Amino acid sequence: MNRAVFLIPLVVFFTLAAFFAERLVALRHGDAPNLLPSMLINKPVPAFALSPMPGHGGSLSSADIKGQVTLVNFFGSWCVACAAEHPFLVGIKKSGIVPIFGVDWRDDPVKGAEWLSRHGDPYTKIGLDPDSKVAIDFGVTGAPETFVIDAAGVIRYKQTGPITAEVWESTLLPLIKELRK
Repeated sequence: MNRAVFLIPLVVFFTLAAFFAERLVALRHGDAPNLLPSMLINKPVPAFALSPMPGHGGSLSSADIKGQVTLVNFFGSWCVACAAEHPFLVGIKKSGIVPIFGVDWRDDPVKGAEWLSRHGDPYTKIGLDPDSKVAIDFGVTGAPETFVIDAAGVIRYKQTGPITAEVWESTLLPLIKELRK
């Protein structure tokens, strides 16, 4: 009887570990039926007007991102995944393929500006969203998140998590090219 009492927690642990391992494998292979899709896909960008980041140009509004295919990237200096994604965003800017608009989310404006000064600024314009008002309107659940916006100002895709070379080549770049036709 005493052995059974000690085995129960082990059985529960290994069952949970197997479940989480299976979900991680599914996520890695793009099979994630439990992820919530954005309710804003194929809907206009929510109207917004954000204050500018100190030393990085003027304010950012929803009007700025209309008229061409763009990316809107939610980031923060506090975000480890944003730091991993950042060099890739700098590369996109250098390529000139698509303008990237940044929303510095839940961040101290001074820390955000210092972070961009150290790591490079891939953004055409940057707006500050310290209280998450715009992030809530976009349905952002974590950083980084990037939205592909068409020329009419309609959200066409939401990338949750960092943009990688694989995501860029297989998903974002083909979509951007298609939206430009």
